[in-house]
Amino acid sequence: MKRNILLLTAVLACISLDAQLNFTTIEVPSQGSYQRCVVDMNGDFLDDIVSVSSTNINILFQSESGFDAQNFPTSPADNNPGWTLAAGDFNADGYNDLLYGGHNGATFMFSDGTGNGFVENSPGQYIFSQRTNFVDINNDGHLDAFVCHDVAPNVYYLNDGENNLDYHQGGIGDYPDGGHYGSLWVDYNNDGLIDMHMSKCGGEEERYTDNLFRNNGDGTFTDVASMANMDLTTQTWSTAWADFNNDGFMDAMVGVSSFSTGGQKLMRNNGDGTFTDVTSGSGFDNFNHTSWIYALADFNNDGWVDVYGSGDKVMINNGDMTFSPVNVPFSTASIGDLNNDGFLDAFTFGEIYLNNGNLNNWLTINTIGTESNLNGIGARVEIYTAMGKQIRDVRSGEGFSEMNTLNTHFGIGSDHEIQQVIVRWPSGIVDVIENPDINSTLVIVEGDHQMSVSDLESKLFSIYPNPVKDILNIQGTSIENSNFEIFHITGAKMMNGKVNNGKINVKHLAKGIYIISVKSEGKISTLKFIKQ
Repeated sequence: MKRNILLLTAVLACISLDAQLNFTTIEVPSQGSYQRCVVDMNGDFLDDIVSVSSTNINILFQSESGFDAQNFPTSPADNNPGWTLAAGDFNADGYNDLLYGGHNGATFMFSDGTGNGFVENSPGQYIFSQRTNFVDINNDGHLDAFVCHDVAPNVYYLNDGENNLDYHQGGIGDYPDGGHYGSLWVDYNNDGLIDMHMSKCGGEEERYTDNLFRNNGDGTFTDVASMANMDLTTQTWSTAWADFNNDGFMDAMVGVSSFSTGGQKLMRNNGDGTFTDVTSGSGFDNFNHTSWIYALADFNNDGWVDVYGSGDKVMINNGDMTFSPVNVPFSTASIGDLNNDGFLDAFTFGEIYLNNGNLNNWLTINTIGTESNLNGIGARVEIYTAMGKQIRDVRSGEGFSEMNTLNTHFGIGSDHEIQQVIVRWPSGIVDVIENPDINSTLVIVEGDHQMSVSDLESKLFSIYPNPVKDILNIQGTSIENSNFEIFHITGAKMMNGKVNNGKINVKHLAKGIYIISVKSEGKISTLKFIKQ
């Protein structure tokens, strides 16, 4: 197959939309009218562009000069991605595979292990497919495949490690008439197990009441939507999950495909397994656009995750659980970094929208699993900077239909240092990287920076910002009302007291290096911080 160098010379316009966002529009060739995909397809950690027809996969491989275009002829797909497309390395050969969701079933396009082609596999079960995902459902280290069913209970295919497809139906969305549209895998309760939120639509109220499935850790899931206040009855095809207020817990923005049963809902995670409706005054209460697709990107790299959907709007996160609409030149789109500059771009049919960026800093992280699945899908990634803590989950399949990058992206605003990156893998392994370079791509291999069990037990809490000027924030299990002491690096005790609301006022301390010691549940843990 011939590889042609595609030069990005067809710049149509530099569209300045707002002081916060502007994009340059570029025409590119793409084949097929099915759902779009932005993901690394050749293992070089750069986002590529995938477009699909029934007998061909067209990939624009990102390179320093633009893109290299290549066609991969395939056997006719029994099911084309008319509804959804997901990507992940199901067969663990180092190349991402594709999962098509069509009207009559699911089709897998498995890499041939060489990067030179794909092998079609259509299991044959009837599924009126909606959102598809690659995810390790039973946490055995192998990626599985999940498919929403519009007219019956949901289905999934477990991977036995030999790339066999073990078909299951039910157990994670059992309503007999379906209504299952948007599955989003997210660890909402921070227990290290990947849970799933189901956006629902159509028919009678029970059919369009959303589900929240808590992972029980034994291969089963329990719908806790009612007790969590997430059994919402908006007509929705997708929900955007992110830590919108950077408090360490994933919140939800429940979208609407129709205003017939209400508008968008912004739901704040209370950190105790429940959610509070904070839509009023958030900006979403006055957002009069519907969409199939609601997904996430920090487009301006200010450290606050924004929300986008169709309707040519991005809701910019103001950092206080309020959002402001900004016009953008794209509607439904796949998101990734398409010129490797640290700012997230968009791809639609035949057009790339390059984010022109700003002066804000950033970090991109590529996760490579060893004990966990090769992509690290389901991993929780945390970073700590002067502005505080940010979290992301590695996901395959967000929004309703498209596939976005598997790379983890953080904007850090004007912060010039990242104190720490933590990756909590599905296997339970925790990797910690101290002071990585900013404005760079960091490849993290599971276990290469591993904390031992004793390290984890000794560090019962985390602190930020570090360095600190006034208020030192402290997070950890059973930390509230715990006794703390602060010592100067010379050993002199400077403060003592109890942790109150997760904050300690250190404004009066002189500039220097200090040690904070916290006693909780009979254990003492210490950390070092710098007072500015």
